[in-house]
Amino acid sequence: MMRFESRIAGIPCLIEVRSLEVHRPYRGSAHTCDSDTEYYGYTDCEFDVFDRRGRPADWLASKMTDADENRIIHEAKEYMRG
Repeated sequence: MMRFESRIAGIPCLIEVRSLEVHRPYRGSAHTCDSDTEYYGYTDCEFDVFDRRGRPADWLASKMTDADENRIIHEAKEYMRG
């Protein structure tokens, strides 16, 4: 598992990624692909939110917006790249 610093609703926190799978876009014709999701590619990411002391922070996770979640997923992919 990896852990990195981030923010949710402007509040500093730690993100612990449990799993991260990046599915690249399909390289063939859209007509031979099983679904539009697979054609364009997608990322599966499961993570937990902790406060800066490392304690679970469900109260903070409940404040997460779609924009926060997308940014955190992007940060996780960047963290994996090194």
